[in-house]
Amino acid sequence: MARIPYADPAQYDDKTVHLLSRMAPLNIFKMMANAPGLLRPFVDLGSAFLFEGKLDPVTRECAILRVGYISKASYETAQHEKIGRDVGMSNELIEAVKIGPEADGLSDEQRLTLAYVDDLVINVKAGDATFQPALSHFGAEVLQELTLITGYYMMVCRFLETFEVDTEDGGAAGLNMQADGIRP
Repeated sequence: MARIPYADPAQYDDKTVHLLSRMAPLNIFKMMANAPGLLRPFVDLGSAFLFEGKLDPVTRECAILRVGYISKASYETAQHEKIGRDVGMSNELIEAVKIGPEADGLSDEQRLTLAYVDDLVINVKAGDATFQPALSHFGAEVLQELTLITGYYMMVCRFLETFEVDTEDGGAAGLNMQADGIRP
């Protein structure tokens, strides 16, 4: 059960009503609506990663899920396991991401991504042992995207866990990436 009540729709201003009417009915957004001035920027940045980023969608979801697993953020991992499956992740790959970069069944890119994410989450700054190979593989633009995704989802996990946001009744109700035409 959430630590504070979800925002009351009767109290939403017109901008919040309009924004939420165009989004999936997710509890994270209902909780974030308690701070309506932050909702739009929060959604815009997350949407930029999901819809405008250059990182391969499966690799992106590996990174997001790894942040969620390290953070023990069950809401986040439930939502992004669903999104991951929508963009082509197998159950075996999801299980490998839970284990980390040493797991069997990962591609070289996935292994590199998980090692980099682990370093950022655990040490704040990626050390040369993960930074240099990631830079060589991804290039500066995509590595910056991966770094920002990692930081964004660290923030998301901390928000979700602090306010104990509940998974929607019936399970993860996230974006339907297949219906929206989002494919790897």
